[in-house]
Order: sequence, then structure tokens, then C-alpha cells
Amino acid sequence: MPVKTFRPLTPSTRYITIADFSDITKTKPEKSLVRIRKKTGGRNAYGRVTARGIGGGHKQKIRSVDSRRSRHGVEASVIAIEYDPLRSARLALVQYPDGEKRYILAPQGLKVGGKVMSGPKAPPEVGNALPLKSIPVSSVVHNLELMPGRGGQAVRSAGSAAILMSRDEGYAQLKLPSGEIRRIHLECYATMGQVGNLEHEKVKLGKAGRSRHIGKRPISRGVARNPVDHPNGGGAGKSKSGGGWQQLTSPWGLLAKGYRTRHKKKYSNKFIVVRRDGRPMKQK
Repeated sequence: MPVKTFRPLTPSTRYITIADFSDITKTKPEKSLVRIRKKTGGRNAYGRVTARGIGGGHKQKIRSVDSRRSRHGVEASVIAIEYDPLRSARLALVQYPDGEKRYILAPQGLKVGGKVMSGPKAPPEVGNALPLKSIPVSSVVHNLELMPGRGGQAVRSAGSAAILMSRDEGYAQLKLPSGEIRRIHLECYATMGQVGNLEHEKVKLGKAGRSRHIGKRPISRGVARNPVDHPNGGGAGKSKSGGGWQQLTSPWGLLAKGYRTRHKKKYSNKFIVVRRDGRPMKQK
């Protein structure tokens, strides 16, 4: 999927890039697989703002994506490649012989008319979902389960892929897109191939209006506010933002940089072999 650029006839078109959507074969979603997304404005069930800078935006529909691939041993046909406004990847609409339709993440190379299957006896081909014990070592996978039967949770964004490095003692070692090497149970399922829409990272919004279309509102910097409004606010002129020492924090004083938020005793630490910064994980 290439991206389109424009002649700089206006300030916004100088930098803006747009996906050309040449890979999309169906413009309207399958009615039986969508529901309306209710806008929250960043507010929780008590009406309090818990996520700032959220509001407005275009109406969006939630596509129900089959992350479990639970119909084992049944071959499905790809009948369309669709756009999803709530994710960076494309969706493939597949149809089973009995007429049932489901959405799956569209991997790179999967075209309309292709066949996909899931289950331990499925061939290790692009778009097929298999348990890690049945996938050849050094294969590229996505839509990775972290616990058996829970459904794909990791490696789902556009262009991402994990590499199956080895198998040992009931677990497989996979290198995730972050660089982290993690042990995952061999009964967990993963889908063969790399997530499609590789050019997504080259898309630039280019203007404030496109941020508003996706529901992102502007937020002023903390150093540009008054001391009563933010811990980083105040200062004579631009002294604080122009090089003065400060401890960057959130509006409530939580450190914004260099502060590790992962719990030291998190249960999944024992499954991490190499951290994403390249250092081996200390096992206790």
C-alpha cells in the first residue's frame, strides 16, 4: 500500500501524506459483524475525565474480529479486504462453507480468493492459525496468544511480526517486535505471516484537522501553564521551557521521564528471557 503525497500548494499539503487504499476491495463493513462505538469524551463510568484530550471525531463502528480462530479444521475463503478505523491493520473478511462470515487480521500477502484455516493440522501457510508446537522454528507470526484459549493479544498492529526462535520444556521462545524475548506456552495459537499495511508508518497527519477527525483534541504543554495549573508551570518568560532545570511530571506530580511503572513482582516477569532493552531478565 503506497502513500500519496501532494504538491505544497497550502501549508498543510506540504507535509501531509495519505494512504491510497488501493488494497481495499470492499468499502462498507459487514452489517452482522459491526456495532456502533459510543463516544466517552475520555470520561469513566462516574463522568470524570480519566483520559485528557479526547473528544469529537468522526463516527466509527467497531468490527468484531475473530482473534481466537476457533473453527478448527474448516477452510475459509477470503472474500474481501476492508479498512478498520479503529486499528492500523487491514481486515480480511472470510467466509466458511456454511455461510458464516468472520473478520481476521489481514497478513501481508493474503489476497481475495485465498484460503485460510486454523487448527493443529492446518498447513503452516500465511493466514493460517496454528499452535506454537506445530509452527516451524524461525517462522514469522502475528496475533499471538499469551495464555492458551484467551485469543490473540500481542503483535496485532500494522507491519508487526514476532519470530519463533526455539522450543524447550513445553514453552516456545519468541522475539517480539519490541525486541523482548518471551517464553510462551506451546498450546498458545499464533497466525502465520506478518501483519499487512506495512506503509502505515509513513502516513503523516500533516494538519490539526486530521487529529480532530480521529478524536484527538489539543493539549497545552505543562511548562506553558501557570503554577496553579501544573507543577511545571510558571517562570519568568520562557525560562522553564528554554533550558531551566525541571522535573517533568504529569499534572498530578507523577514523574514523566525515567520512572519505571512496571511492577517489580509482576507474575509474567518469569516468562521474560531478555528485556526489550537487550538486558537479560533477572529471575528470582
